[in-house]
Amino acid sequence: MQTRTTPYADVAGPLGGTAFFGHPRGLATLFFTEMWERASYYGMRALLILFMTAAVTGDNPGMGLEVATAGAIYGIYSGMVYLLALPGGWVADNLWGQRKAVFVGGCVIAAGHFSMAIPSDQTFFLGLILIVIGTGLLKPNVSTMVGEIYPEGGARRDAGFSIFYMGINVGALFGPLITSLLGESYNWHWGFSAAGFGMVLGLIQYKRGERYLGTAGLLDTPVDSTALALRSRRFFSGFFALAALVAVFALLVSRGMLPLTTPQVASGLGYGILILAVLYFAYLILFGGHTNDEKKRLLVIFWLFLLAAVFWSGFEQAGSSLNLFAAELTDRSVFGWQMPAGFLQSVNPVMIIVMAPVFGWLWMWLAQRNANPSIPVKFALGLLGLAAGFIVLAWGSVNATPGNLLSPSWLIVTYFLHTCGELALSPVGLSSITKLSPAGRVGQMMGVWFVGASLGNFVAGVVAGGLGNKPPSELFLSVAMIIGGVGFFALLMSPGVKKLMGRVE
Repeated sequence: MQTRTTPYADVAGPLGGTAFFGHPRGLATLFFTEMWERASYYGMRALLILFMTAAVTGDNPGMGLEVATAGAIYGIYSGMVYLLALPGGWVADNLWGQRKAVFVGGCVIAAGHFSMAIPSDQTFFLGLILIVIGTGLLKPNVSTMVGEIYPEGGARRDAGFSIFYMGINVGALFGPLITSLLGESYNWHWGFSAAGFGMVLGLIQYKRGERYLGTAGLLDTPVDSTALALRSRRFFSGFFALAALVAVFALLVSRGMLPLTTPQVASGLGYGILILAVLYFAYLILFGGHTNDEKKRLLVIFWLFLLAAVFWSGFEQAGSSLNLFAAELTDRSVFGWQMPAGFLQSVNPVMIIVMAPVFGWLWMWLAQRNANPSIPVKFALGLLGLAAGFIVLAWGSVNATPGNLLSPSWLIVTYFLHTCGELALSPVGLSSITKLSPAGRVGQMMGVWFVGASLGNFVAGVVAGGLGNKPPSELFLSVAMIIGGVGFFALLMSPGVKKLMGRVE
């Protein structure tokens, strides 16, 4: 077990250099690790619901699932990816350190993709489970290490995170292009294996560049080895016991011994997460020992949590209902070549790369004129931008049929509006959590932010399942009306929410 024995000031060599765009060389290690992991994640996501709904016959057979079932599986998978970031962060903080957690997580992710490359239902679901576990270990902890290589904090750390965020979107851009070309055009399982090779490349460069990380990510705990071993046994005993219960539950449902459908399971998980979140915030506010100002800010965080969950429930339709729409009702012919549907999954990361500096400049420009919208107003604007995107697609898809395909420009405009909504809400949300959280609760509140994304993904999968039962225009208009209604309500509530924030800007 590696532990920290050297302060940051003593590793000014490789860690303190400026070999990567004026930043520590260790940033490059983490940048490319995250880039390859996101390429594998979004690459596989671009194929997931298309493979599950593809016919079981033909040159490139799929699973032949109904849209409702496939959407629910997609929602459970993507929701659990975010939910397991909570235990993944705990394992890193208390047992392994972030550095080991990232490496083990990457290995488990790669194993999951390669498992999905084997054409059987059992290996497919095993692969999803492994990717969920691996991403829960890797995703929160690689970001933590980015902060640790900037012990001085300040604007240089902020700039480092901006560069790191670009790595996420670069990976999200080219991952679907590679996997969709292989998976849709040739063989689904080739696409899944390509995602696995991407993660392997990320792991190789991670180990080669590990020496540039200094002490970042090593376990920092005063607990002796005996106590640490005991803590580890208790955690993993509980984890495997819970996993066994989940496996038994899944087996009973799959064999019809429990009268539940997959969409019902997904809905139940969503309701369960919401109830737990309400109880958790009620406990913090009533019995957490916080001051009145801290209680008010916890109420604000809970409000933002709910708005974020609503936002992600619509935004994460990109990998489910919007991906199905691209495959079935969008004209993808380019000079006689049929573009894979997954290529359109790269539109959002391209727009993020282009638009993020614009939004950053816009907020600064408005702030200089004392006109910068408050945090609750930005959340409301994010929801309204998302709703506007669905209105555009609902309008365009009114007459869309397999014989009358829609131009991809409708989807591109939709993704543009969704990107604007994301840039108004997501970065602001991350920043607001650090500002509003009581002392000693910042880590927990960041975990709550992941839980909001998890809840949104569960809902997104269930909503996507409705595409098999109603016309796309009706489904997208319903989503737009709900999210737009919440957005307008959030706008009306924003003055009161701003008062609860006190002096937090």
